[in-house]
Amino acid sequence: METELLNILDESGRCLGTATREEVHRKGCWHETFHCWMTERRMDRIYLYFQLRSSRKKDYPSLFDITAAGHLLADETAEDGIREVEEELGLGIRFEELASLGTIPWTGGSGDFIDRELARVYLYHQESPIEGFSLQKEEVAGIVKTDLREFEELVLRGRNQLQVTGFKEQEDGEKILLEDSADLSAFVPHTISYYHELFKQIRLNLRLC
Repeated sequence: METELLNILDESGRCLGTATREEVHRKGCWHETFHCWMTERRMDRIYLYFQLRSSRKKDYPSLFDITAAGHLLADETAEDGIREVEEELGLGIRFEELASLGTIPWTGGSGDFIDRELARVYLYHQESPIEGFSLQKEEVAGIVKTDLREFEELVLRGRNQLQVTGFKEQEDGEKILLEDSADLSAFVPHTISYYHELFKQIRLNLRLC
């Protein structure tokens, strides 16, 4: 199996060299990632889509996370990140259909896993429900959506729970309805500063007050 090399960056994004993914996370080096958030407008509400991470994942198994995301390899640009949308979700979206929300740094992890990302963040917005998901089983176990305002309240304003709706995929490929209440512990713990900037940029892009 070919070793994946990532660019090692400083906080300003200047490339300092390359290292394997394992080494990058073990040493806590800054590196580039691609984040694609998907939203849907229905009447006067905006819904935010999340993937349910597979229980097989080494980090953050069975938690809700960014709709589609992944590392950018040393020889890739942000445009190459669109492959994550097709690989993880089975959606044939062109990079030109995405709106850039800028670069948002964030740090996370624990123990021997230290994650310092300069995330190239993008938005894919639909006026109708997003359909046609075909999930990469090793990575993604389901898809849900929730009200954007309620998720913002959950993250920033002390809301206790919200409702998520979508589907979970069984091992045989059958999709079963997923309707549940979730608290903040059900989501991958991105930093508050990441979410502040994300919500700000989504509102600017969608011209929300």
